Amino acid sequence: QGLLGEVGGGSVQPGGSPRLSCGGVGFAVNEYGAGWFRQAPGKEREAVSCISTYGAGTSNAASVNGRFTVATYNAKKVIYRQNNNLKPEDTAVYYCATRNYIIKDCDTNIKYNTWGQGTQVTVSS
Repeated sequence: QGLLGEVGGGSVQPGGSPRLSCGGVGFAVNEYGAGWFRQAPGKEREAVSCISTYGAGTSNAASVNGRFTVATYNAKKVIYRQNNNLKPEDTAVYYCATRNYIIKDCDTNIKYNTWGQGTQVTVSS
């Protein structure tokens, strides 16, 4: 499997709604599905979202449910995540991750073996 990367981070004000995207080099990540994670300074990495092959199913952590959505954009072979109504506590490095075989169902036991480099999202006024 090839490389994975995220784009779309940056500095936003509270209430902002940046969109992050995750794309693969040499493979179509929307076909495999992916998980989104984040790591805030001084904290452990947290699983945020999961999306299965071609967006068939999604799941979000309770901490972001209702504010964050994840979807595939199959024409461009990428996965988007829309972060709405951001709060300062959402400040973190956001990562997408996948594995070398298709994710049919999102569950907490998925073992991801391909990770992006991460993109920083900073929420401050």
